[in-house]
Amino acid sequence: RYCLLSRGLGDVYKRQMSDPSTSSTPSLAPATAADKPPRTPWLQTLRVYLEPASLRMLTLGFSAGLPLLLVLGTLSFRLREAGIDRSTIGYLSWVGLAYGFKWVWAPLVDRMPIPVLTRLLGRRRSWLLLAQLVVVAGLVGMAMADPRLTLGSIVWCALAVAFGAATQDIALDAFRIESADANHQAALAASYQTGYRLAMIWAGAGVLWIAARSEVAPAVGQAIAQGAAAYQNGAWQAAYLAMAASMVVGVVTVLFSREPAPVALPPAKNAAEWIQGALVAPFADFLRRYGWHAALILALIAVYRISDVVMGIMANPFYVDMGYTKDEVAAVTKIYGVIMTLAGAFVGGVLSMRFGVMRILMLGAILSAASNLLFAWLAGHGHDVTALIAVVSADNLASGIASAAFIAYLSSLTNVSYSATQYALFSSMMLLLPKFVAGFSGDYVDAFGYAQFFTSTALLGLPVLVLVWLASRIQKVGGA
Repeated sequence: RYCLLSRGLGDVYKRQMSDPSTSSTPSLAPATAADKPPRTPWLQTLRVYLEPASLRMLTLGFSAGLPLLLVLGTLSFRLREAGIDRSTIGYLSWVGLAYGFKWVWAPLVDRMPIPVLTRLLGRRRSWLLLAQLVVVAGLVGMAMADPRLTLGSIVWCALAVAFGAATQDIALDAFRIESADANHQAALAASYQTGYRLAMIWAGAGVLWIAARSEVAPAVGQAIAQGAAAYQNGAWQAAYLAMAASMVVGVVTVLFSREPAPVALPPAKNAAEWIQGALVAPFADFLRRYGWHAALILALIAVYRISDVVMGIMANPFYVDMGYTKDEVAAVTKIYGVIMTLAGAFVGGVLSMRFGVMRILMLGAILSAASNLLFAWLAGHGHDVTALIAVVSADNLASGIASAAFIAYLSSLTNVSYSATQYALFSSMMLLLPKFVAGFSGDYVDAFGYAQFFTSTALLGLPVLVLVWLASRIQKVGGA
């Protein structure tokens, strides 16, 4: 999450650090970054990724990225293989709306201490550890449930994972923003994004690979009756337990990290003052700083990732229905997905630092929408692993570039005095509308087919291009 890239924005950031109550209203934050980005030597740009803070954000990013697919993408593969219909899978994706409403409890994460834990670890690390333990417990519950018998237990456990993961995101965003100065935020964000993407590969390809390796060959008569793709809950149980164990990466990092220097907060004399400072002030600060521009910013945030999110819910059911095996999907996403995801995150981060966030934000929006058209082509092409490699590679590259620029944009809007609450608001809005629309994706596929569905998700990206262009134009005027 590459915040505070421009010289002008850095000045604003310093003013906020020295005087959190400042009421000055700057032009849209990344304006100067879009026009006159700072030029940093290439070697210095690359060396910063080896610093301890960057490596720490790499592992914490892994912990943050692991739960997402396990309650959304990978879960949809598991449910489809178990015979759950596409419409139900689409509606179950609404579990991910927990990410869209995390701003509701973000003020508590921002300011409320946890008994004992906060005294031992500090405010940020205590919330991180608690959230990680909730994720582990939820993943274990999902592992033990069988969707063929009842969906209820899986849904409740998935909700627990989503709630814990969203809480971890809130605390981790604040931890990252408070852990370094403006000059290092881009590196921390790039490292975080790399770890996050690696975790998504592990939770996507890795869990499929483990499940495939854990399957037991059925008897001949059973194989004929059930088919080669017969669902085996024991295999998925082993895979989800392995994912729960993988969360130890984040737990260990939290335990051995330093708590960032706390931002001084004025003491609240009563409950009303606490509510004002924790709930009202973060949102009022954003509106005061950006004025009527806030409406455009929020609109852009709400729809920027809609093409990717809506399409992603049906991607794994699409693989199952197209006849791709778990091994094929795992191999393609693990090898080519990893390479292109890392390349996308790296390229997006470096290009944002070199040429400005807004230019790369536009590039990412174009590439994300265009990559969905490749899935529409694949739907008519048929089962072809080589074609799947090309499509998945292009999609991951586009997604990495778009995510890098968008995270930078979100972080640049945040006031350090309300880092957890404001960033939670922005990242929640990023998912709220797309997740809601994605819930109807199964019905759409049933009615019109995969090819038209993927084409429609690409068309959803057209309003995004208009909003990015408008934001860029307004920022140029504001920065002039």
